[in-house]
Order: sequence, then C-alpha cells, then structure tokens
Amino acid sequence: MTNPRHIPILLYHFILLFSSQSLQQNQNINTFDLKALLSIKNTLTELSPKAPFFSTWNLTAPDPCSSFYGVTCSLDRVTILSLGTNSFKLAGSLPRSISSLTELTQLILSPGIVTGPIPSELGQLTHLRVISLPNNRFTGSIPTSFSSLKTLHTLDLSNNQLAGSIPPSLTELPKLKVLILASNSLTGELPGNVSAPLLHLDLKNNYLEGPLPTSMTSSLRYLSLSKNRMWGPLNNVFESLSELEFLDLSMNKFNGPIPAQLIFRPTLSSLFLQRNNFSGGLPQRPNKGSLSYGQGSIVDLSHNSLSGEISKVFEGVETLFLNNNRFGGKVPIEYVNSVCNGSTRTLYLQHNYLTGISMKVGMVLPDTAALCLNYNCMVPPAELMTCPASAGGQLSRPMEQCSVFNSGSNKG
Repeated sequence: MTNPRHIPILLYHFILLFSSQSLQQNQNINTFDLKALLSIKNTLTELSPKAPFFSTWNLTAPDPCSSFYGVTCSLDRVTILSLGTNSFKLAGSLPRSISSLTELTQLILSPGIVTGPIPSELGQLTHLRVISLPNNRFTGSIPTSFSSLKTLHTLDLSNNQLAGSIPPSLTELPKLKVLILASNSLTGELPGNVSAPLLHLDLKNNYLEGPLPTSMTSSLRYLSLSKNRMWGPLNNVFESLSELEFLDLSMNKFNGPIPAQLIFRPTLSSLFLQRNNFSGGLPQRPNKGSLSYGQGSIVDLSHNSLSGEISKVFEGVETLFLNNNRFGGKVPIEYVNSVCNGSTRTLYLQHNYLTGISMKVGMVLPDTAALCLNYNCMVPPAELMTCPASAGGQLSRPMEQCSVFNSGSNKG
C-alpha cells in the first residue's frame, strides 16, 4: 500500500509527466510557444462567466494553433495573439514569459482591467509590428526597450495609467506609423526629434509640458496634443506638415499669433485651437488658390484673445467657432451668405466686440443652421439666433465696454 505521505510527491510527478506528454503531443506548435500561452492563461482572469475566453486553452487540445481562441500561427509558431474581446474582458497581468513568443508580429489586448507594468521583455520580440493595449490599467512607464522594435508599425497604449516621459527613441522608430498614448499621466516635454514616418500621433489628455518640437515628420496627417500643459508660440514646424488633415492643440497654454501657414494648409479640414492664449488677428484670405474647408470641416478658435476684424479666410467652413475672443467690426457678408446657402451650419460669434452684421430684410436661415451673435456691441436679430446655453441671456454688451474697446484700450 502506498504511503499517504508520498501522495503529493507522486501527484506532482504525475502532473509533470502528463504536461510533458501533452506538450510533446502538440507537435504542430512550438513547445516554448505553448508554455508561454499557458503562462499567459495563468496570469489573466476572465471577468465574464459566460463563454469564457480561455475555455479552449487546455493541454488536451490537439491543435492549439487552430483551437486556441485568439491565437494565429504560421507553421508551428504563434504570430498573432489577440487577448479578450469587447464582450469578454480580462483582468490580471501580462507575464514576462510572453517574450518566448519570438515570432509574434501582433499583440492585441481588448479593453479590460489588466494591471501592472507593461513587460519590458516585449522589446525582445523584434518581429512585432502591432502592440495594442488600450483601455486597461497598466501602470509604470513606457518600456525603453521598445526602441529595439525596428519593425513596429502601430503602438496604442491609450487610456491606461502610464507615467513618466515619452522615451525619445520611440519617435525615431523607422517604421512607426501610428502612435497613440492618449489619456495617461505622461509628463515632460515631447521628444525633440519626431523623425518616425508617423501618420497618426495622439498624445492628448496627459501632463506634457514645453513647446512644440522644432522638427516633426512631414508625413503626419493626424496630430492631437489636446488637454496638456504645453506652451509657447507656434513655430514654423507647420511649414513642413504638407499632409496634415486634423490638428488639435486645444486646452493648452499656447500663445502668440496663429501662423498663416497653418491656416492655409491645403489639406487641413479640422482645426482645434480653442482655450489657449492666442492673440493677434486672422490672416487675410489669399487671392489665388483655394482652401480645403468645406463639407465636414470644423474650425474652433474660441476662448482665445484674437482681435481685429474677422477675415474671410474661413468662408465655407461647415462648423465655425470664433466666440469668446476680441473680434471687432462687422461680420463679413460672405459668412452670412455661407450660412444662408447651407455651406456653414454652425457659426458662433458670441462674446466678441462685433458692431454689425449684413442681413437682408426677410432673410431666413435654414432649419439646420445655428447662428449666435449674443453679447457683442450690437443688437443681434434675435429671431434668427440659435445660441447655446453658455452664451448667456444678454443680447448685447454694456455700452461702456464697447466704448472703451473701440477707443483702442482693448479692455473689457
């Protein structure tokens, strides 16, 4: 009869033997890859009791490459690992053993509550092209080891709890096209050299400081730095951004004039510069050439200190916010016509020092139009106004504010 004290030892050896045999039976997958997958399964937990994500991840599976949910192989090596789904979220942490998947090209983690640091060992997976770990709870810093990922195309670490600065080498990766680090707690300045061939750079909602880099890759089409602590004037960096379509610098501390070369970007259709400290006037529209503003375009320059008369430069913009500035003079007739013909659907000019608007008697705005002129140095045509609640109930500024402003003191 077997000694009861030996049962745990015998059981342990049996488990080892069974595991070894099971791994050997799975000849269609690399042994180290299978061990890494099972390690990942042990460190992650399913949040939904229904249809568990890891229900197919077991040692008895005859073909892990085809039966393990979220696993894609080439020959006997794991090349794509997609963990969790939008319906079946995961918790836990990512193990360091993931570095055993040396042929991995894509690592995708669906939104969940996976915590802990991002394993620096990912930097050893030199075939990685995609790392997508958004909407989880990763902490710590962005691994500097990512500088070794020379084939990386997409890095999305958004909506986590990452801190520290952006590794300078990250924006120098030779094949990086998409970099999304939005909604973390990143600090410091942007790397001085943004030479990666980026198409999409999203760093909004962090604690980044300092001015814009003096040089940025000319391939950028989408750039968002909104909701940071960046400051300084806009330098000539935009002269080289010939492909830029979307720019959001809102809710920072940028100051000085808005460069003409930014407004006159031929490809730009979305421009968000609201809630900064920009000053000066708007450039005049050039006689030659045309701007791309049209259907679907949006420009928001609200809540700054822009002054002077409103130029015609934004004629035809579908959604235009120039409210809460220091503009004076009359509203250009081109803007009125643009609203009446339906090209401009939203025109907010409230909280400025405008003195008049040219509108023909009996003019009716389309039902889809929103026009607001409240709190200017004029009595707006109230029957045509469609103002947001934030415009307040006062139709006109107090006369003393307008008198002081028009006398050249620019106070009020």
